[in-house]
Amino acid sequence: MNNSDYFRLLLLGAIWGASFLFMKIAAPALGAISTAFFRVLLGTIGLALILAVLKTRRDFNGKFSSTLLLGVINSGVPFLMYGLAAKLLPAGYSAIFNATTPLMGVLIGCLFFQEQITVKKALGVAIGIGGVVLLTATGPVAFNLSVVLGALACLVATSCYGAAGFLTKRWITERGGLDAKLVAFGSQIGATMFLAPCLAGSAAMSSQAWGDLNVWLALAALGLICTAWGYILYFRLIADIGPLRSLTVTFLIPPFGVLWGKLFLGEQVTLAHLAGGTLIAVALHLVLSRSKRAAAFPEAGIKRSDA
Repeated sequence: MNNSDYFRLLLLGAIWGASFLFMKIAAPALGAISTAFFRVLLGTIGLALILAVLKTRRDFNGKFSSTLLLGVINSGVPFLMYGLAAKLLPAGYSAIFNATTPLMGVLIGCLFFQEQITVKKALGVAIGIGGVVLLTATGPVAFNLSVVLGALACLVATSCYGAAGFLTKRWITERGGLDAKLVAFGSQIGATMFLAPCLAGSAAMSSQAWGDLNVWLALAALGLICTAWGYILYFRLIADIGPLRSLTVTFLIPPFGVLWGKLFLGEQVTLAHLAGGTLIAVALHLVLSRSKRAAAFPEAGIKRSDA
């Protein structure tokens, strides 16, 4: 890895860490469904513009329906869950819980995809869950049902990410692969199609709040920067340095998420953040270190592009 790779990795950690800040601004005002919908809609528009500028040929090689369904699992449901969590938890909490994605990948692989789990990985999963419990129970927010529900929403989201990795391998990689930009674009279309009727149903059942300018600026940043640009930056990193090294961004998201929450929302930072985050970091090290496979993650095996 050269200095440019390190800079892009750090930049991606800052961008994805900021996504929890933007969701915390938007979700309480618009609701979880509206926040998730407009995030993927704007992400789709942003990716369409990027594909147009790069003159990328939109040939899905018969995998368009697979990318749509993948988008429901890898974007639609997780973004909805994080929207719910943003109404219940500080942004820093959600950012730290997001780091359990590789741990959920291990569990999902063992339970549903016949992947073997080593003692080292099992220990990592156990330590990671301990970190989640520690932060939830001893963090600055009073331990109550809302906090538990918010934590569970985050874990549902990371479980979807873990499952999406194996499904990407089965639906995309093992069928000849596909340009990473097209996987991202198709998946955002699928997520938008999934969330559109949810938004319509929600609007029909109750009056829809539309927030103010700050809310829509946060949504624009969430969709165009954190989703569209973030995907492209991540896929390019995978092409340049490989999926395993790219996954080290998982370690960078929590500190940035906590930092942005502290700086812009005045969220309290305590030793519980450090203790819980440290346990999850140790767990990630156990799960990711010396691994020769990246099957548990969505981008493994996706074709390199020239972006």
